Amino acid sequence: MLVIHPDECIDCALCEPECPVDAIFSEDEIPEDQLNFLELNTELAEIWPNIVEMKPAPADAEEWNNKPGKLALLER
Repeated sequence: MLVIHPDECIDCALCEPECPVDAIFSEDEIPEDQLNFLELNTELAEIWPNIVEMKPAPADAEEWNNKPGKLALLER
């Protein structure tokens, strides 16, 4: 899971088509069942490090794609 710092985002929307799991939405287009991620994103963006270079996806990325219940496994 990655997060986008809301104070650093310039709303250019270039990240949306690049997201391999279609998880990025503009703030006014967040699906109703995912609104809780707005607050979580803001919280985690303050404490997680910035990513400054592209790296390969984890070896098990496909296994986790569309897997339900992942949020319960999030460690802060």
